[in-house]
Amino acid sequence: MGVENVYIWVLSLAFIFYSFKYLMPTRRQFIQTSAATAVVATSLASCTKENQMTLPEISHTVFFWLKNPQSQQDKNKLIEGLKTLGQIEQVKAIHIGVPASTKQRDVVVNSYQVSELLMFENVEDEKAYQSHPIHQAFVENYSHLWQKVEVYDSVAV
Repeated sequence: MGVENVYIWVLSLAFIFYSFKYLMPTRRQFIQTSAATAVVATSLASCTKENQMTLPEISHTVFFWLKNPQSQQDKNKLIEGLKTLGQIEQVKAIHIGVPASTKQRDVVVNSYQVSELLMFENVEDEKAYQSHPIHQAFVENYSHLWQKVEVYDSVAV
């Protein structure tokens, strides 16, 4: 049992004893709450790093700098186009975003206007995505909106 699991069980036991002493005057209420707490604690304890859901192997991250960076209309239009890429069968996950309001640091790049993250099972799926008619139509119909694009592809290790 990992440290995280021990911590969860300790908190659960503390809650049970607190509940018994202060919140539940009857034995029946105590037993019901204890059982529910045990179920929740067991579920949480099973969410360890070893058995987390694994993501697809290939990530395809794209950053877009718009020709008109102040134009909300252009940004919305690009986002509309990016959403169509989620219809491509090989795309296992899609995240479309804008720069987050995180702390400014030298290593944080937030000069782009829109980003997308696509996940693929393998390199072949990413290659099929590149030539897919929906992707080709996206490039044709929306490329007039951006002045610069940067793409970062990576494989899980």
